[in-house]
Amino acid sequence: MGEQKPVPAPGEGGRLMRWAYRHLAGPAEVQGAVQGGSAMARELWKQDLENRKRYSREQRERKRAAREARNGG
Repeated sequence: MGEQKPVPAPGEGGRLMRWAYRHLAGPAEVQGAVQGGSAMARELWKQDLENRKRYSREQRERKRAAREARNGG
């Protein structure tokens, strides 16, 4: 008898999908991420995050002030 190829389980998608996942999507790599980057990159990331938080706080406060002005609060 000949050698049988393994049959992929339903939902695996076969040889092409396995190749695409392995080479295109693949598991996430964290090498070079912010946590592993340089100290300067981490500091810049922290500054950017703080600037975004500050902007969001300012926007919420502006909306709150406008709502209070409309409602005579």
